[in-house]
Amino acid sequence: MAQAGRERWIALLMVLPSIILIAVFVYGFIGWTGVVSVSQWDGIEPNYSWAGLDNYKQLFGDDSIAGKRFSIDLWNTLFFTVFFLLLCVAGGLLLAILLDQKIKGEAIFRTIYLFPMAISFVVTGVVWQWIFAPGTANRPRGVNALLEIVGLDALRWKWYTDTGSIGPFHVALIPVIIAAAWQLIGYTMAMYLAGLRSIPEELREAARVDGATEIGIYRHIILPILSPITLSALIFLGHISLKIFDLIYTMTGKGPGFVTDVPGIFMFETTFQGNHYAQGATISMIMFLMIALIIIPYLILSLRREVEL
Repeated sequence: MAQAGRERWIALLMVLPSIILIAVFVYGFIGWTGVVSVSQWDGIEPNYSWAGLDNYKQLFGDDSIAGKRFSIDLWNTLFFTVFFLLLCVAGGLLLAILLDQKIKGEAIFRTIYLFPMAISFVVTGVVWQWIFAPGTANRPRGVNALLEIVGLDALRWKWYTDTGSIGPFHVALIPVIIAAAWQLIGYTMAMYLAGLRSIPEELREAARVDGATEIGIYRHIILPILSPITLSALIFLGHISLKIFDLIYTMTGKGPGFVTDVPGIFMFETTFQGNHYAQGATISMIMFLMIALIIIPYLILSLRREVEL
């Protein structure tokens, strides 16, 4: 018993520095941000006077410029998240299925698909900014220059500088979504490929003997088995899309008329360029709550599964 107790104390002492650092620099700063968000700190000098929920009401009201901008940001985040997830999940699954056919040069293709994950979002943003740069009518750039070369001038587009919209959806988000999906589609491909390789071949053979088609096998057997992987991918990619900043900031910024603006850019400009610390902290807390709404239910579900096992 004494030996077991000593080992527990040693284990606790080993992890104690990490616990303290996480408590201070993660949860401590989250709490401090929450305090600032309900204060009147508006300027260089700290001001912790109580403001209540006034900062939150301002962001969710349409009476102020900040409220109008934040409303646009939320719509942009919604559409970016939906189409980003669709591209990554559907594209990753398709690539995984193709690689699962035991094709020649599979290792090369896996490397090509996974390579974008080794690049930072900043680099991705700069590269895709060059690719989708619209140029001018007389001197097109990027994709528009390619379209001119192949004789498809009619398809030239303003890309991320386009201020048009379909309802509340700004079409300028399309290049941003493509760039983000390009970087992370390899992640879902790797997850799905690992899941496909773990399915026994005997299960597929048994389904074929029973008369199932290949489409039927994927629809009724393989995809249901891969559903936990799909959920994990949605959670991981969803939390990235809700807090995305660096890719959009380097690629397009907030765009003309906030067409590519997101809460992360709004928070950065408000806090570190405008010195409106209370409002910036409020935006940060709203982003934190949006991410928590995705992560916490997933963590609870995972813990319940572990307990059941």
